[in-house]
Formats: sequence, C-alpha cells, structure tokens
Amino acid sequence: MIEPLISRLRRQLLPKGRSLGRGMREWDELPARIRTPEVKTYYDILKKKEWELKLKRLFDVMLSSLLLVFLFIPMCVIAVMIAADSPGGVFFRQIRITEYGRKFKIHKFRTMSKDAGGSQVTVAGDMRVTKIGKTLRKYRLDELPQLIDVLFGDMSFVGTRPEVPRYVKEYKPEMMATLLMKAGITSRASILYKDEEKLLDGAEDTDSVYINEILPAKMKYNLEAVRNFSLFDDLKTMIMTVIAVVK
Repeated sequence: MIEPLISRLRRQLLPKGRSLGRGMREWDELPARIRTPEVKTYYDILKKKEWELKLKRLFDVMLSSLLLVFLFIPMCVIAVMIAADSPGGVFFRQIRITEYGRKFKIHKFRTMSKDAGGSQVTVAGDMRVTKIGKTLRKYRLDELPQLIDVLFGDMSFVGTRPEVPRYVKEYKPEMMATLLMKAGITSRASILYKDEEKLLDGAEDTDSVYINEILPAKMKYNLEAVRNFSLFDDLKTMIMTVIAVVK
C-alpha cells in the first residue's frame, strides 16, 4: 500500500524530464472547453507569471509536507473521534474537478452520517451532519486531509474550491478560467461565503439556488483572484483564512 503512494508522489513531484516546479500547458494543449476566447485573457496573464506558479507549487509541497508531519497525531485523534461518534469510514472521498478539468478524489474527514444522500451542498441545521461533524466543520478541521491532495498535486493551499462535476458542467465560459490553476483549500470567496449553509437555509431547491445565485457570486471573486494572482496575495488569503476560522 505504501509503495504505490510513494510511486504516485514521485510522479506528481518529479515527472520525467521536468523539474519540481512545472509550468503551464501550452494553449493548444488545453481541453477544448477551456480553450475559449473568454479564458484566453486569463491564460495570457498567468503565462507571464509562470515563475510564480512554479514557486507556488514548491511552497505547496514544502508546507504540506511539514504540516502533515506536525499534524499527524492531532489528525489521528480526530480520526478516532469520528469512528467513535458514528458508524462509517473516517474519510469522505468524492470526485471533484481541479486544474484543466482533471478529476480527482478529494480527501476530507467524514462529517455526515453513513450513506447520507440528498443535495451535494449542506444547509444550516442539516440533519445529515454528525455531532463531531458540526465541530469539525465550524473550525474547518474536516479540510485537514486535503494536505494530502496538496502534496500529491491535485490541489493547492490557495485556489478556487473544487466543485463536483455536475456543478462544473454549469460553468459559464469565463468561469472555466478558474480551471487554469489547481483547486484550493481556501480562497477569498470561501472566506466571504464561509456561512454559505445559512444562505441555503430554507431554500426549496438548494442545488438550484447554489448554481444560479451563490456559485456565480463566488466566481466573481475567484476570477478576480486568477486575474490578479501573486504569491503575496496567496499568503494574505491564508492569513485571512486563519483569522476567519478562529473568530
């Protein structure tokens, strides 16, 4: 089990013939749905900042490695609490979309009851959320396993939150520009909409409200972040996230 993980990590971090910091794909190599006039402007901006993107990846690898070591014991404690709180696995795995429209299975601590169905977004007072899950969500501790996704190259510390495929299918052409970068654990949009569940409370069709109202509003901030990307802004977003969580 460990050997395949090491092999995958080696492929992600040190692909054959390339250095640790990988640049962007060429425009002609992008998926057709992303290769549109609406996205080209964002692509040209990011292409001029390739060196920052390489440093961003290096930063992600170094920090995620350190945090996984430092937080190993606390994460084990959380895992035991989840297992004791309700039946079901410790982790929640779900297909999400990241850079260039690639699918990956996200890592999160399970915060809902086993085999919870219904909408793919949660609302305030959602009965599917477990007792320990409420605490984990409040302090975003359920996101800690995503350090694994960052290390493997599926995510970054800062970037547009990864959506499920059905929501990505609803993206307007310009929204596809967010897929020029890896999905992130946090972003300005996720900070501003940290109480998203309350906005969906009482909605008859939560998926419809999310797709037609909340998602477009969040995307304005996500697109602005892509357009103005810099490592300094990433650091500010990370600091703002910590402040928002501990408030």
